[in-house]
Amino acid sequence: MPESDLSEELKKTGVDILKCMQCGVCSGSCPSGRQMSLNIRKIIKKAYTNDKNILTDKDLWMCTTCYTCQERCPRGIKIVDGIYKIRTVAVREGTMLSEHRKVSHLLLETGHAVPINEETKQKREQLGLDSLPETVSKHPKALDDVKIILKSCKFDELVSKKE
Repeated sequence: MPESDLSEELKKTGVDILKCMQCGVCSGSCPSGRQMSLNIRKIIKKAYTNDKNILTDKDLWMCTTCYTCQERCPRGIKIVDGIYKIRTVAVREGTMLSEHRKVSHLLLETGHAVPINEETKQKREQLGLDSLPETVSKHPKALDDVKIILKSCKFDELVSKKE
């Protein structure tokens, strides 16, 4: 697969970094940025300048995609959409954090990104909820459908460990 032009990929998503006036509202309002050195503005800028190093930068995966930055951007820049696009390119080109790869494999195996174990079932019951949520755990036939969908869009191939 040929390498992607990150700048062009962002433009297709509607991310127009040239609108940015460097006010810093995105980075300043980021809940993750308060806890670590995450600078969302820098990630988008690096991608827009086609800096391929951003595809392997762990900070790319630290964004929780809460949309706070995007909602507060005075210029309406689609920041989170840009993060999603950059991550998509990274995965397509074989880069994915091992933690995300594990979650993806859980999704492929169980239909859930977060396992529903006995402890979780007990907590749900203590909260007055059914022990199983209205998901594939409660409707096993649906898991077969989820697996068919994920395989048909080649999700399993995307998240396979690439050597």
